[in-house]
Amino acid sequence: YKLQNENFLKLQDSYLFSTIAKKVAKFTEENPEKEIIKLGIGDVTRPIVPACIEAMHKAVDEIGTKEGFKGYGPEQGYDFLRDAIVKNDYKSRGIDVKKDEIFVSDGAKCDCGNIVDIFGKENKVAITDPVYPVYLDTNIMSGRDVIYLPVTAKNNFMPELPKEKVDMIYLCFPNNPTGTTITKAQLQEWVDYANKIGAVIIYDAAYEAYISEDDVAHSIYECEGARTCAIELRSFSKNAGFTGTRLGFTVVPKDLKAGDVALHSLWARRHGTKFNGAPYIVQRAGEAVYSPE
Repeated sequence: YKLQNENFLKLQDSYLFSTIAKKVAKFTEENPEKEIIKLGIGDVTRPIVPACIEAMHKAVDEIGTKEGFKGYGPEQGYDFLRDAIVKNDYKSRGIDVKKDEIFVSDGAKCDCGNIVDIFGKENKVAITDPVYPVYLDTNIMSGRDVIYLPVTAKNNFMPELPKEKVDMIYLCFPNNPTGTTITKAQLQEWVDYANKIGAVIIYDAAYEAYISEDDVAHSIYECEGARTCAIELRSFSKNAGFTGTRLGFTVVPKDLKAGDVALHSLWARRHGTKFNGAPYIVQRAGEAVYSPE
């Protein structure tokens, strides 16, 4: 009889960034005169902009009234935020994403980890190396086999298509931690490959705000056929400094299916069961991210 999930025993003793923080704290204590360049968690360094602060202040005043009080909100997010996301992140780029395909959350990291709940543990997962640790650790916790796609100077930090059959593929562009990105044409190759072999791409677009090149896609759904093979994770941490405020969203198209089962329905069921929604105050701040101010 074993009480523990033995998959956790396959992990390192602590999460990577927790280990870094402990080592930095110890070194700082022993060497107070030293200046440290931190290359662990890359936090934002500027305050949240006035438009978002004003929106939060207004929302705080609103929920302090009988008429404006908000309790539990819609589990997928308030319409005002999802409408703003559809209009500004997708329709403005000619992308067809419906409001009910958007699931607002308290950050992309949570969704990166939680998305594995809707996939069977027998699925084989392809992950780039080096990688954002959440992709790897959460799949190990779930007992899945993981194969690595090296990204090094030898291949110009560009992952190559897996040489063996996989079921789930994690892609992050612009990439964490290498900073590399790929063109829309190169991303299309991954979409075509996933559709051909019946794999699902978990596409982390948390760093989309840093894209300046015209030939780089801001969303995987700019690629033809992506709606039948890709889930997209997005964040307000990089474009609006919400690392402490916590807000993000995941897009699961209704066209994405595993056999006859729509993954949208599975994620909606999981989301509604384990998540009570991002705070109204924070979602109002998210709406203000898209304002002219």
